[in-house]
Amino acid sequence: MTKCFAKRLALLATMAMMVTPAMSAQQDDGAPPPSKPGKPINAGEVLSGALNAMKVRDVKNGKRVPMYQITSEPRRLPAPNGLCNLETGPETFQLVTSSDAQATQLKSFVGKEISVKVDEIACASDPGQMSEAVITKWSLIRKQ
Repeated sequence: MTKCFAKRLALLATMAMMVTPAMSAQQDDGAPPPSKPGKPINAGEVLSGALNAMKVRDVKNGKRVPMYQITSEPRRLPAPNGLCNLETGPETFQLVTSSDAQATQLKSFVGKEISVKVDEIACASDPGQMSEAVITKWSLIRKQ
Protein backbone atom coordinates (compact mmCIF):
# COMPACT_ATOMS: atom_id res chain seq x y z
CA MET A 1 0.00 0.00 0.00
CA THR A 2 2.84 2.40 0.73
CA LYS A 3 4.35 1.70 -2.70
CA CYS A 4 1.12 2.81 -4.41
CA PHE A 5 0.96 5.90 -2.24
CA ALA A 6 4.58 6.77 -3.03
CA LYS A 7 4.00 6.35 -6.77
CA ARG A 8 0.91 8.57 -6.68
CA LEU A 9 2.72 11.20 -4.65
CA ALA A 10 5.63 11.20 -7.10
CA LEU A 11 3.23 11.50 -10.04
CA LEU A 12 1.39 14.42 -8.43
CA ALA A 13 4.67 16.19 -7.62
CA THR A 14 5.84 15.80 -11.22
CA MET A 15 2.56 17.13 -12.58
CA ALA A 16 2.67 20.10 -10.22
CA MET A 17 6.19 20.98 -11.37
CA MET A 18 5.06 20.91 -15.00
CA VAL A 19 1.96 23.06 -14.47
CA THR A 20 3.50 25.74 -12.24
CA PRO A 21 5.78 27.37 -14.89
CA ALA A 22 2.94 27.47 -17.40
CA MET A 23 0.64 29.15 -14.92
CA SER A 24 3.24 31.73 -13.89
CA ALA A 25 3.96 32.53 -17.55
CA GLN A 26 0.28 33.28 -18.15
CA GLN A 27 0.12 35.64 -15.15
CA ASP A 28 3.11 37.73 -16.29
CA ASP A 29 1.77 41.30 -16.31
CA GLY A 30 5.15 42.74 -17.26
CA ALA A 31 4.67 41.86 -20.92
CA PRO A 32 5.50 44.72 -23.28
CA PRO A 33 2.59 46.47 -24.99
CA PRO A 34 1.91 45.55 -28.62
CA SER A 35 4.41 47.22 -30.92
CA LYS A 36 3.56 49.71 -33.63
CA PRO A 37 3.00 48.58 -37.21
CA GLY A 38 6.22 48.21 -39.17
CA LYS A 39 7.40 50.70 -41.73
CA PRO A 40 5.98 50.20 -45.22
CA ILE A 41 7.73 48.29 -47.98
CA ASN A 42 6.91 48.99 -51.60
CA ALA A 43 8.07 47.58 -54.93
CA GLY A 44 11.64 48.59 -55.64
CA GLU A 45 12.65 48.80 -51.97
CA VAL A 46 15.17 46.61 -50.16
CA LEU A 47 14.27 43.97 -47.57
CA SER A 48 17.03 42.62 -45.31
CA GLY A 49 17.03 39.75 -42.86
CA ALA A 50 18.18 36.24 -42.04
CA LEU A 51 17.67 33.64 -44.77
CA ASN A 52 16.13 30.31 -43.71
CA ALA A 53 15.58 27.20 -45.81
CA MET A 54 12.91 24.53 -45.38
CA LYS A 55 11.79 21.52 -47.38
CA VAL A 56 8.10 21.45 -48.31
CA ARG A 57 6.04 19.11 -50.47
CA ASP A 58 5.13 20.39 -53.91
CA VAL A 59 1.35 20.23 -54.37
CA LYS A 60 1.67 19.29 -58.05
CA ASN A 61 3.95 16.26 -57.89
CA GLY A 62 4.41 15.57 -54.17
CA LYS A 63 8.21 15.96 -54.27
CA ARG A 64 10.06 17.71 -51.47
CA VAL A 65 11.32 21.07 -52.72
CA PRO A 66 13.35 23.78 -50.97
CA MET A 67 11.53 26.88 -49.76
CA TYR A 68 13.42 30.01 -48.75
CA GLN A 69 12.24 32.55 -46.21
CA ILE A 70 13.59 35.87 -44.91
CA THR A 71 12.93 36.75 -41.28
CA SER A 72 12.98 40.51 -40.86
CA GLU A 73 11.50 43.32 -38.80
CA PRO A 74 7.71 43.77 -39.21
CA ARG A 75 6.83 45.57 -42.44
CA ARG A 76 3.58 46.92 -43.84
CA LEU A 77 2.70 45.94 -47.39
CA PRO A 78 1.20 48.31 -49.94
CA ALA A 79 -2.58 48.47 -50.30
CA PRO A 80 -4.74 46.40 -50.58
CA ASN A 81 -2.60 43.98 -48.54
CA GLY A 82 -1.81 46.35 -45.67
CA LEU A 83 -0.84 44.43 -42.53
CA CYS A 84 -1.82 40.93 -43.76
CA ASN A 85 -4.34 40.62 -40.91
CA LEU A 86 -1.52 41.00 -38.38
CA GLU A 87 -1.15 43.63 -35.69
CA THR A 88 2.32 44.79 -36.71
CA GLY A 89 2.68 43.47 -40.26
CA PRO A 90 4.48 40.37 -41.53
CA GLU A 91 7.92 39.37 -40.24
CA THR A 92 8.47 36.29 -42.43
CA PHE A 93 8.69 36.63 -46.20
CA GLN A 94 8.79 33.63 -48.55
CA LEU A 95 11.09 34.05 -51.54
CA VAL A 96 9.57 32.33 -54.56
CA THR A 97 12.31 31.05 -56.86
CA SER A 98 11.49 31.24 -60.56
CA SER A 99 14.53 29.27 -61.75
CA ASP A 100 17.13 26.76 -60.62
CA ALA A 101 19.71 29.54 -60.83
CA GLN A 102 17.86 31.60 -58.19
CA ALA A 103 17.55 28.55 -55.91
CA THR A 104 21.27 27.80 -56.27
CA GLN A 105 22.08 31.44 -55.57
CA LEU A 106 20.09 31.39 -52.31
CA LYS A 107 21.44 28.02 -51.17
CA SER A 108 24.87 29.49 -50.38
CA PHE A 109 23.36 32.23 -48.17
CA VAL A 110 21.22 30.04 -45.85
CA GLY A 111 21.67 31.12 -42.23
CA LYS A 112 23.19 34.48 -43.20
CA GLU A 113 21.91 38.03 -43.49
CA ILE A 114 20.86 38.93 -47.03
CA SER A 115 19.20 41.84 -48.81
CA VAL A 116 16.79 41.57 -51.71
CA LYS A 117 15.21 44.19 -53.93
CA VAL A 118 11.46 43.54 -53.82
CA ASP A 119 9.65 43.81 -57.14
CA GLU A 120 6.34 42.04 -56.30
CA ILE A 121 4.97 41.24 -52.82
CA ALA A 122 1.64 40.06 -51.39
CA CYS A 123 0.16 38.51 -48.26
CA ALA A 124 0.26 34.73 -48.02
CA SER A 125 -3.05 33.28 -49.15
CA ASP A 126 -2.53 29.57 -49.77
CA PRO A 127 -2.88 27.21 -46.80
CA GLY A 128 0.46 25.49 -47.49
CA GLN A 129 2.53 28.67 -47.28
CA MET A 130 4.86 28.85 -44.29
CA SER A 131 5.39 32.63 -44.36
CA GLU A 132 3.16 35.58 -43.64
CA ALA A 133 3.99 37.31 -46.93
CA VAL A 134 5.24 36.12 -50.32
CA ILE A 135 7.78 37.86 -52.56
CA THR A 136 7.21 36.58 -56.08
CA LYS A 137 9.67 38.79 -57.96
CA TRP A 138 12.97 39.81 -56.39
CA SER A 139 16.69 40.20 -57.02
CA LEU A 140 19.57 39.57 -54.63
CA ILE A 141 21.63 42.62 -53.68
CA ARG A 142 25.35 42.01 -53.26
CA LYS A 143 26.97 43.71 -50.26
CA GLN A 144 30.10 45.65 -51.09
